[in-house]
Amino acid sequence: MNDTLFYYSDIRHNPQLPEQESKHCIKVLRMKEGDSLMVTDGKGAFYECTLLDSNPKNCTLSIDNIIEQPKSWNFNLHIAFAPTKNMDRNEWFVEKATEIGVDRLTPLNCRFSERKEIKKERLEKILISAMKQSQQAYLPLLDEMISFSEFIAMPFDGKKYIAHCYKKEKVLLSKAYSKEENALVLIGPEGDFSENEIELALQHEFEPISLGDNRLRTETACLAACHTIHVLNQL
Repeated sequence: MNDTLFYYSDIRHNPQLPEQESKHCIKVLRMKEGDSLMVTDGKGAFYECTLLDSNPKNCTLSIDNIIEQPKSWNFNLHIAFAPTKNMDRNEWFVEKATEIGVDRLTPLNCRFSERKEIKKERLEKILISAMKQSQQAYLPLLDEMISFSEFIAMPFDGKKYIAHCYKKEKVLLSKAYSKEENALVLIGPEGDFSENEIELALQHEFEPISLGDNRLRTETACLAACHTIHVLNQL
């Protein structure tokens, strides 16, 4: 595979590159008509293409070959998290989670959340960049921010966990999770979930978990949960 991977979600039906990708292709990489390049749709496929028209606003391509790429993990991983006040930390998390492998990310608005809104477009750009950098063919789904109470009432086909720091009965995620299970993990804000939120989650069949003895930052806890699930599946 070429070192540079391009992205366009509708490449299969519309073989071209959007403006930002076209500009990078022509202005930065100096690619010319007849050059070969690799594109992903973020839905599980790579496309071996040839550049037909070197327009920096809209490159036209021919699709020479389609390579269906199976997902490298055989479970569904969903992380729902309360974004931190410092947006850089949220960006760091979604980037690293994409590199490790995650299917869906949901920002939560919780009782003690310090950030009540996010710039979804900015995070989506980081997801795309991380997917391309790690040479993957799957782009995680990023949801709009949603209230905690609304989110936990939604159905999920798999095990549901809530991580918190209260001195209440809970089990290590590494012991609660079983290999190849779909997993949804809730990670709270910098001030943790409220006790009412935890009780509400338990009523909706979320299992309380710990990520270890140390108190972790929100973004660290998110990544620890993501990595733990992957490691357990690789054992």
